[in-house]
Amino acid sequence: MASLICNLPSEDVWVRKEYLRDHEDGHGEFVKGIWVTAKSVPGRAFYFETYLPDYGALYDKLPISAFVSNPVVPTPDMDLYNLQFWNCMDYGVVSICKQFIGSMDYEVYTRDHGILKGSYIATLDNYHDDVNNVDYSTSHKPAEHKSHNLLELENGQYCLYPNNRMRVYDNSLTPDQPLQPDFKVSTEVYQVENGQKFRLGDTDEYFWKAKGE
Repeated sequence: MASLICNLPSEDVWVRKEYLRDHEDGHGEFVKGIWVTAKSVPGRAFYFETYLPDYGALYDKLPISAFVSNPVVPTPDMDLYNLQFWNCMDYGVVSICKQFIGSMDYEVYTRDHGILKGSYIATLDNYHDDVNNVDYSTSHKPAEHKSHNLLELENGQYCLYPNNRMRVYDNSLTPDQPLQPDFKVSTEVYQVENGQKFRLGDTDEYFWKAKGE
């Protein structure tokens, strides 16, 4: 497979130590860390690889719920179900920064804890990485594909939220009373070649024209 792992911004985080102890102990303790990579396995939450400088160690396969921005128990203390809405959709994954909206104000609509504010870090996005393998995923289906926007929340946790569970506000561009989105899920596949009436196989003209032009 061509992907599976992507680099992450080198974000300073704190790891909840119970995740480093397989939840046997360490509750209420925190270990300083720096994000390194994210791993995408279909049907699972994203797995984060983190460098732990005090130990000189790398620790892999931690979910987003393992991390906080400060070494304190957050309020509210949301579980993984509230911090990532959808499992990974394929092995293919990229990490990008949506630069234009990177510094805007964010609100996320959690499952159980209402609206929380946050700040943008990056976006993880899935794709089908090998055309020779059967595409059993939903990453290429318009109605099912989701982006995973990585945000730092005001309560000190991090989340991976899709576009349709958050609002993004700009001081200069967004009106004081934004409209409520009334959009429908996109189900169309847009393309521009199949179904067209003109064919060019019988011309060698460089500046060609279709019939009727």
